[in-house]
Amino acid sequence: MEVFETKKEAIDIKLTLQPGATAAEIKMQPGSTLIAEGGSMIAMSSNIQLKTTTHTKKSGGIIRGLKRMIAGENFFLNHYSTTNEVGTVWLGATHAGDMLVHTLHGDSLIIQGGSFVASETNIEIDLTWQGFKNLISKESLFWIKAKGHGKLIINSFGAIYPIQIDGEHIVDTGHIVAFEESLNFTLTKAGKSWLSSVLGGEGLVCKFKGKGTVWVQSHNASSFGTSLGSKLKPRK
Repeated sequence: MEVFETKKEAIDIKLTLQPGATAAEIKMQPGSTLIAEGGSMIAMSSNIQLKTTTHTKKSGGIIRGLKRMIAGENFFLNHYSTTNEVGTVWLGATHAGDMLVHTLHGDSLIIQGGSFVASETNIEIDLTWQGFKNLISKESLFWIKAKGHGKLIINSFGAIYPIQIDGEHIVDTGHIVAFEESLNFTLTKAGKSWLSSVLGGEGLVCKFKGKGTVWVQSHNASSFGTSLGSKLKPRK
């Protein structure tokens, strides 16, 4: 009987301790490379080679690093590589929360600043402009755009879960983690009137149109910061 051996993926990602304190255990086959946000490493096996650069490309690295900083990411990226042995890297989230592994097949994913964790080398990470509508909503003007082929890891503040959209759907601006580029969005009021939207504490929300997926987080970092800040004692 002929036996066929299943080809192992270059990078295998396993998420643990979901959703409150998620960590990613990444097993890397010989000759593979993982690109990760600076400061996200928890641990790695001794055979992993680490190189820190501004980008994977030979040119334009400084500009791309500055773009990432504008979007809320780090200037430097860490490149984890293996040679002739299987290696393991453990990565952690920026906030106390969840992680998501998403595979791109030549398409694009728009990610909020600060939520990119890691990706395979065939994925291009760049800045994307979301317009002045984000300024009005008190969110970042710039987001991260991931495009290419392979796996990427993003994190959230609290649990992360998908919302499938086919038509229209409203999402609070502070709860958006990522969305497919096939979707368009506009800002609108949460309630029937501006007064009810303001009094209800929601204000402006995003109305997505089209067909695709939005990933949302259970906690709002801005609301949490405002709530926590009022309880902190001022410095003397």
